[in-house]
Amino acid sequence: MNVGLFVPCYIDQFYPGVAVATLRLLEGLGCRVAYPTDQTCCGQPLANAGFEGESRGAMQLFVRNFEGCDYVVAPSASCVLHVRAHYGTLEQTAAVRHVRERTFELCQFLTDVLQVGRLAAAFPHRVGLHESCHGLRGLRLGQASEIHGPDFSKVRRLLRLVEGIELVALDRPDECCGFGGTFAVGEEAVSVKMGRDRLQDHLAHGAEVITGTDMSCLMHLDGLIRRRKLPLRVLHVAEILSGGAP
Repeated sequence: MNVGLFVPCYIDQFYPGVAVATLRLLEGLGCRVAYPTDQTCCGQPLANAGFEGESRGAMQLFVRNFEGCDYVVAPSASCVLHVRAHYGTLEQTAAVRHVRERTFELCQFLTDVLQVGRLAAAFPHRVGLHESCHGLRGLRLGQASEIHGPDFSKVRRLLRLVEGIELVALDRPDECCGFGGTFAVGEEAVSVKMGRDRLQDHLAHGAEVITGTDMSCLMHLDGLIRRRKLPLRVLHVAEILSGGAP
């Protein structure tokens, strides 16, 4: 199985360890992973800011980079949702359709494609899971609280395979952290209040670590943690599942 690894801009620039952990995890599970070196952004920031036309070049480059892969995997639900849902604005060639259908968020790929049932990872800490909005409500990585139906979470399922981990229950398990990309810039006060509410929920239940599928959300929470000097840290789920997190 040939897997193309897409590394989002902010992970490449600020959290390269998340990309390394994703690569290590995929290779450890038997995937042949390629990293196209001329990849750039998926185009989401421009499109979400109202400049969808200007984002077409980035989207077309994404397709050219990954059209030859069996699957495309990214440690970002947000970027994957953009490829799947918004690349519909491109001409629907065979290459575009292939990339849209075969692009997966990491945990989605591990559960839906590889059907992972065992992991060689240990993490003896109390962990709170932040369910990002795009992952939960866009990619359906779990059951949103406003929808009636059986409870499930692909991310929690994988985390439970990690030896020694203790997942804490939250009062509001799927509430937004307030990041929302440019929302955190345009509505700073609201964004900060939402982030503080999320941190308080984790703290109240004794979490030591907050994890999730989107480093953008975790980056927002980490900034609030550092400014307030709270006894918390953030780790992307790939860092825990790969067995590389201390």
